[in-house]
Amino acid sequence: MTTTDILDLLLRWFHVIAGIMWIGNSLLYNWLDRNLVKERPEADGRIWLLHSGAFYDVEKKLLEPHQMPAKVHWFMWQNLSTWASGILLLVVVYYLGESAWLVEPGAGHASYSTAVTAAVGTLIGGWVFYDLLWRSPLKRTPLVAGAISFAVLVAISFGLTQVMTPRAAFIHVGVLLGTLMTGNVWMVIIPSQVELVAATREGRPQDRALSLKAKQRSIHNNYMTFPLIFLMVSNHFPSVYGHRLNWLILCVLMVGGALVRHLMNIRFSFRAWRPAIAATVVASVAGALFLAAQPSHSHMDDAELRAGPPVSFQSAQAIIALRCVACHSATPSDELFRVAPNGVMFDKPAQMRAAAARIRVRVESHTMPFANRTSMTDEERLTVIRWVAQGARGD
Repeated sequence: MTTTDILDLLLRWFHVIAGIMWIGNSLLYNWLDRNLVKERPEADGRIWLLHSGAFYDVEKKLLEPHQMPAKVHWFMWQNLSTWASGILLLVVVYYLGESAWLVEPGAGHASYSTAVTAAVGTLIGGWVFYDLLWRSPLKRTPLVAGAISFAVLVAISFGLTQVMTPRAAFIHVGVLLGTLMTGNVWMVIIPSQVELVAATREGRPQDRALSLKAKQRSIHNNYMTFPLIFLMVSNHFPSVYGHRLNWLILCVLMVGGALVRHLMNIRFSFRAWRPAIAATVVASVAGALFLAAQPSHSHMDDAELRAGPPVSFQSAQAIIALRCVACHSATPSDELFRVAPNGVMFDKPAQMRAAAARIRVRVESHTMPFANRTSMTDEERLTVIRWVAQGARGD
C-alpha cells in the first residue's frame, strides 16, 4: 500500500465513525425537542426514556443566574472531527497530485487548477452567502430564505458538474452541506451556548433569543442530514452521478431526503400533515427514478440495439481487454489501481458475462473506464452496449 492508500483508509474509517457519532447526537436531540412534555412553566419540557435496562429522566430548560451545574456535557467535537477528517480526505483523494478523480482529461472539464479553485471557492463562498442570508431580515420569513438557499444550491450543483467529474461534483456538494452544518455549529450554536453559560455564571438572565437563534441553525442541520448522507455514499451509484441529468436527479433526491426528515419530525405532533408529506416523498422518489430512467448518453433503446448488427463475444472481449483489464484484472497494469476496483475482474469470459449488466451501466454512463484513462471511444462503447443488449453471448 502507498502512503496515499494508508491515509485514505485511516481518514475514511475515522470520518465514518465521527460522522455516526455526530449525526446520531443531532437526530437524538431534535427528536427530544419534538417529544418533550411541558410540565412546568419555567421549563421547555420533560421526557422519560427507557434504554439499556434503565429509565432516563430528561428535562430541557434555561437556568437561573448563578445556577450553573458543576459539570455540563457539550456536544461539539464530533462535528469538528467529522468535518476536519472529511476535508483531509477530500484533499487526499481529489487534490493531491492533480488527481484524475477531480477532472477527466478530454471530457470537456475545466483544468485541474480551475476545478480546485471552483471547489474551494464554493465552500467558502457558499458559507458566507448562507450565513449572511440567514442573519438578514429574510430570516423572519424562513420559506423565502429557504427557497433562495435551495435555488443557490441547485445552481451550485449544476455548475460543479460542468467543471469536474460528476462523481467529484456530488462529493463537493456534500462537503458544502457539511461545511454549512459545521459553520452553524461553530459560528452560531456554540457562541450562543458560550454566552448562555457566561450569563449564568455571572448572574445575568439568560437571553432566550440566543437559544432560538441556535435552535434555528440546529433545525437547518437536521434537514441537511439525510441529503448529506446520500451524497457521502453517492460514489456507489454511477447510474445516478453518471447520468446526463445528474444535477437534476441530485436535487430531486436532496428534496426527497429533506422531506423524509420532515416526515419523521412531524409524525407525532402534526398527524394531519403526514399523508401529504408522505405523498410528496413518494413523488420525489418517483421523479428521481423517472429522470434516472431517461436515456443517459446512448439514445437507442434495447429493441434498436438488439436489431443492430450482431456483436460477437470476441469483439466485446477485445474492447474490454484493451480498455478495462488494465484495472479489472487479478494483476492490474494501471499504476493507480494496485488491485481490481471492488474486486471486479474481466480476465476470464465467465467473469465478463457475469458482470455484463454492470459493465453496460458503467460504459453507457461514461463512468468507466475511470477518467477514461484508456481512451475508450464512443464506437467501442456502443459495441459493448450492443453485446450486452443482445444477451451477452459467450460464443
